[in-house]
Amino acid sequence: MKSILITGSTDGIGKLTAIKLAKEGHQVLLHGRNREKLENTIAETKKISENDKVSGFVADLSDFSSIYPMISQLSSEISAVDVLINNAGVFNSSVDRNQDGLDLRFVVNYFAPYLLTNELIPLLEKSTSPRVINLSSAAQATVSLRALAGKEQLSTQEAYAQSKLALTMWSFYLSEEVKFLNVIAVNPGSLLNTKMVQEAYGRYWSSADKGADILYELTVSDKYANSSGKYFDNDLGAFADAHPDVYREDRIKKLISETNKILA
Repeated sequence: MKSILITGSTDGIGKLTAIKLAKEGHQVLLHGRNREKLENTIAETKKISENDKVSGFVADLSDFSSIYPMISQLSSEISAVDVLINNAGVFNSSVDRNQDGLDLRFVVNYFAPYLLTNELIPLLEKSTSPRVINLSSAAQATVSLRALAGKEQLSTQEAYAQSKLALTMWSFYLSEEVKFLNVIAVNPGSLLNTKMVQEAYGRYWSSADKGADILYELTVSDKYANSSGKYFDNDLGAFADAHPDVYREDRIKKLISETNKILA
């Protein structure tokens, strides 16, 4: 049985995936921003799955200082993490920037998973076959390093697409840098019926289960044991080419360098 951490798992495909995994008897570590909502989701997941190995961690991923206490708690309570699913994401928000003046899309969709994953490498290293699954999107656009650093204003759509490409570029970089990790970027499906999609577009193409099903498969199936450094496009139901920038070493180097500067 695996120990699986899923960020943003109090609703949407994160929650559906958590329930599917808990039903199989895995140790499921939920994450949410709101403690009450998280406690309710833990109770609901335990009840539906009849599995008591469900716990939760609170952190506001838009606030870097909130992420470190969660990492400390995980490190003291969990002996190993087999799979980390960086699922939490934001599109629309009542606030456009965090307290550091950075665009919220970049912070939650890219910086937070970057920071969390790097800090959790000691726990992932204790697994016999650790996986990191990063939730990308069909929406990907060339990253403006000025926008990344909060020095350029973007539209919501543009910031979202750039944040998802940044995440995908870093996924490929991580797979090269940390050889023992199996890192997969995935577009779970376009316009799935989730709260984020409904708030952003007011319509959907597919049920949220489509996204949860592929996350479940990528988490547990041996079929994906050697898929590190690949991009799974669930609109096609197969591995596919990501945005061209993902394969440009010069752009990845600049992105990682700028990211480390900003986080420092």
